[in-house]
Amino acid sequence: MKNLKNYILSAAVLVGFMSCSSDDNDAVANNVTLEFTNTFNNTTIVLGDATSADATENTSEMGQVHHFSELKYVVSNIRLIKADGTEIPYNVNDLDNGATVINQANTETLSYVLSDIPVGDYTEIKFGLGVKSDLNDLDQVSFPEFYDNAGSNETQMHWEWGTGYRFTKIEGFYDTDNKELSFHSGSTLEGEEGNYTQGVDAYRDITLSLPTTATVGNSAPTIAINANFDYLLSGENYTITLVTTEDITNNATPSAHTATEMMKFVENIGGNGTTDTTGMFSITSVEN
Repeated sequence: MKNLKNYILSAAVLVGFMSCSSDDNDAVANNVTLEFTNTFNNTTIVLGDATSADATENTSEMGQVHHFSELKYVVSNIRLIKADGTEIPYNVNDLDNGATVINQANTETLSYVLSDIPVGDYTEIKFGLGVKSDLNDLDQVSFPEFYDNAGSNETQMHWEWGTGYRFTKIEGFYDTDNKELSFHSGSTLEGEEGNYTQGVDAYRDITLSLPTTATVGNSAPTIAINANFDYLLSGENYTITLVTTEDITNNATPSAHTATEMMKFVENIGGNGTTDTTGMFSITSVEN
């Protein structure tokens, strides 16, 4: 009887092991969802006009009170990194299927699904803030969906005067008298049509380590990404005081904008590309 019990127990363990092994072997490519939350430090941003009582206010390191009425940015060139260092690119050369506009006014855009990600354990994510230079030419023929999305009345991420996309578009108000704040970022070109060269490169590559391994296969992980817009004025690279157009240093108003001043804001929110590759972004959680 004892031997019979041992046999039954062994058989049960074997069946259980085979079942687990079968489940593991049956794992297939699955989705990974990126969920973006835009905050001032730990407070989710609520947009509002100049006199809004509901808009989320922030105070910069230099003591300037400000809030936003519009907040949009482009995410592209997404790559997931496995535990062994293998990099899995996600439609990195296809803006229609591998890029999106995050729009705080449209909650549907805050969640972006990556489909058919290979089975594996992922410990890191990389993505671009903006569009890399070889794709940044408003190509309506190659990428009609992204072109239409970025150029829609709701989004307005085309430069009216240029050949590329806006990477970031922020409108709002600052100081107690609600002066207008307007920050638009994007790469620039130099030269003449047919003979352009790269000017200022405002594209930034973001690299973030995951606090918990994202396991793709039988589960479809959700990676929660926080963008802390306190960094716009109070970043790792620059502490900025907004001023009027009489002095364009650190300017972010509608009537004056220079590439040099723009890059201070770009490096605050997107990093400097060398010692700072996170900018305003961080991972808050991974749910498998």
